[in-house]
Amino acid sequence: MPKQLCVGFLFSCAIISAASAVAQDTAHTLSEWSDWGATPGGTRYVSSDEITPENVEQLTVAWRYSTGELQRRSSEMLQNSSSETTPILAAGSIITCTPFGRVIALDPLTGAERWAFDPKIDATFELPNQYVCRGVSQWIDQEAPSESACAHRIVYATVDLRLIAIDAHTGAACESFGNGGQVAIDVPNQQHNGEVKLASPPTVTNNVIAVGSMILDNVRANAPRGVVYGFDARTGQPAWTFDPIPQDSGPTDSDWLEGSRHRTGAANMWSVMSSDEALDLLFIPTSSPAPDYYGGERPGDNRYGNSLVALKASTGEVVWSFQLVHHDVWDYDTPAQPTLMTIDKNGMAIPAVVQTTKHGFIFVFDRRTGEPLFPIEERSVPQNGVPGEQLSKTQPIPTLPEPLFHTNLTPDDAWGFTFWDRGACRDLIEKYRFDGLFTPASIEGSIHYPSAAGGANWGGAAIDPATQSLFVNSSRVASVITLIPDDGTAGDSVALSGGVDISPMKGTPYAAKREFLLSPWGAPCTPPPWGGLSAYDLKTGKKRWDVPLGSINHVVPVPLPFDWNLGTPNIGGPAATAGGVLFIAATMDQYLRAFDMKTGEELWKDKLPGGSQTTPMTYSVDGKQYVVIVTGQHLWFQTDASDTIVAYALPDGE
Repeated sequence: MPKQLCVGFLFSCAIISAASAVAQDTAHTLSEWSDWGATPGGTRYVSSDEITPENVEQLTVAWRYSTGELQRRSSEMLQNSSSETTPILAAGSIITCTPFGRVIALDPLTGAERWAFDPKIDATFELPNQYVCRGVSQWIDQEAPSESACAHRIVYATVDLRLIAIDAHTGAACESFGNGGQVAIDVPNQQHNGEVKLASPPTVTNNVIAVGSMILDNVRANAPRGVVYGFDARTGQPAWTFDPIPQDSGPTDSDWLEGSRHRTGAANMWSVMSSDEALDLLFIPTSSPAPDYYGGERPGDNRYGNSLVALKASTGEVVWSFQLVHHDVWDYDTPAQPTLMTIDKNGMAIPAVVQTTKHGFIFVFDRRTGEPLFPIEERSVPQNGVPGEQLSKTQPIPTLPEPLFHTNLTPDDAWGFTFWDRGACRDLIEKYRFDGLFTPASIEGSIHYPSAAGGANWGGAAIDPATQSLFVNSSRVASVITLIPDDGTAGDSVALSGGVDISPMKGTPYAAKREFLLSPWGAPCTPPPWGGLSAYDLKTGKKRWDVPLGSINHVVPVPLPFDWNLGTPNIGGPAATAGGVLFIAATMDQYLRAFDMKTGEELWKDKLPGGSQTTPMTYSVDGKQYVVIVTGQHLWFQTDASDTIVAYALPDGE
C-alpha cells in the first residue's frame, strides 16, 4: 500500500517479447516500449543502441510538451497529486495520462498533441490520498477489421473507479465497451469516496483486462478487500475475480485463524502486474492485509497477502503462489511489477520471474512452477510483539541474490554532518527498539530499516537479456513506528503534520505513529547512501556493482563545488538499452541520469523542470533513439510542480 507519510527531510519538510508491438504509421517506423514496463513482462529494456556510453553526453532536448494541468486544476487538486506516469508507444503515438486521468497522444518526432481524452473526474470528488495515474495499456482486437473504430484501443483506470476504453488512433470512447466506453467497478464496504481507487495501468493478456486497486492504509482493520478484477477486453463484461483473502474454506485455513479472513481487508494489488501470454499466466504482487502495523485481529500467515501469485489469465485460477512476508506488520507490501526474463541455470534456459521487495530482497522463481531458482530459507526473526499480537516465528530469506543493502544498525552506525547531529542520531538509535530486520512495532517505538517506502518500490527493475543482468534502485532510510494504545482520540482517518502521521487502525487496540528516523537537521540517521542503484548477475545472484543514486547539493545551505553523492530516497524505475546505457530519474534532486550498465559510472545528467518520481521510456523513430520522461509534483516528496514531458535525443548526424 502506498505511503501517505511525506518525505520531509534533508533540511526541509535476449528477450524482447513478440508481444512487444512494433507501431506503424504512414510515414515512419516506430519500435518498442509498447507497455508500461516496456514489455508485458516488465523488462524495461529496448534493443535500441544508438545512444552509447561514448555519445550519451551529447544528448539534448528534442521536444517538450505541456499537459496544461497546472492551469487546468485547482491548487488543492495539484497539491494532492503525484506524477508517476510512464508513456507507452501505441498506434504510432506516444500515449500517457496525467494524475487526473486525462489521456494524451503525442507525435513521437515533435511532441505535438494529436488528441486528448478527459474522463471528467468530478473536481469536488473528495480524494484523501493523491490523484495519480501511473499509465495506460493497449489492446488490439484480432477479430476486428484493422481500420475499424476501436480495433486498437487504449485501456486505463481512474481514481473514481472506472475502467475506460478509447480508440488508440482518435481518442474517442469505445461505445461497445461496457456502458459507452467505460465500466464502473463497484467495490463493496467503502466508507467514503477515495478509500479505494484505481491508479495503475491494467494488464491485458489473452483478451482479458486485469485491474487491481489502491486501498487507503491503516484506517481500519475491516477495510475493503483487495479483489483483482478480470474483464473481457472486447465487451467489458466481468470475466473473473481473485480475492487475495480467500473467503471459502480450503488449504489456506491455517493462514487465517479464528475466522479472521471474514473480518479483514486489503491485501490488494496496488502496483502493476506482469503477464506471459504463451503460458496464459498473470503475475500479481499483493500487499499486506489491513491494518499494516498490528495483526492481532488477523492471526495466521495471511496468505495470499504479501505474495507473488500466478493466476491463469483466462480464468483467474491460482496456478502457484509464494508468500514473501508472513503475517506482515511492517507494511512490507510486494511493491513492484514482477520482471520476466530468461536465466541460465545448470545448462538450462529457465523462464524466470523476478520480484524485488521493500525489505531489500530479490526473489527469483521458475515462472512456470513457482520453484525458487536460488534457495530460500525460513529464518527466525524477532518476537515479543505488543499484547494481542501473534507474530510469525520465521520469515523467508533468499540466500541469493544478495540483499540490496545491509540493514544492520547500531548506535555506532549513526550518521551526521557534525559531531552534534551524529550524537543526536546515536541517542535516537539507542532510544528505540531495533532487533534487526522484522523488528515488530512497539509502544516504546521501533525502528524499521528499511522503512515501508523501501528498499525497492513500484518503479521495479530493468534487465539486460544479453548479460542476464538486473538493475534496480532502492531507498535506504529508516522509520520509527510507535503503537499508541487506543483512547478514542485517533479520529477516523490519517492525520499528517510535520512529517509525522497518526493512523487510527480502527478495530484494533492501537493507533500507529509513523515518522522517519531523522537528525535535528532533518537528514537521515542511517549511513549513506540514502538512495542507491544496483546491478546483479542473475546467473550467479551476485552484485555486479552498487552506486549512490542522487545528490543532496540542491538542499545544502551553501553551494558546493562538487557533487555530494550521498544518494536520496527515490521513487520511479530504470530503463535499460542495448547501447549499454541505463536511464533513471526517481531522485529528490530532479535529475534524469544516465549510467554505464557495465560499471555503474554516472555518464550524464540533466536538470528536469519538476519532480522526477517517474520512470523514463525510450523508443526509436526510423532508427533515431529518443528518451522521454514525464515531470511533475509528487505528494510524498513535495517536489517542484510541473506538467512538462521532456524528450531527449542525439543531435542529427551524431
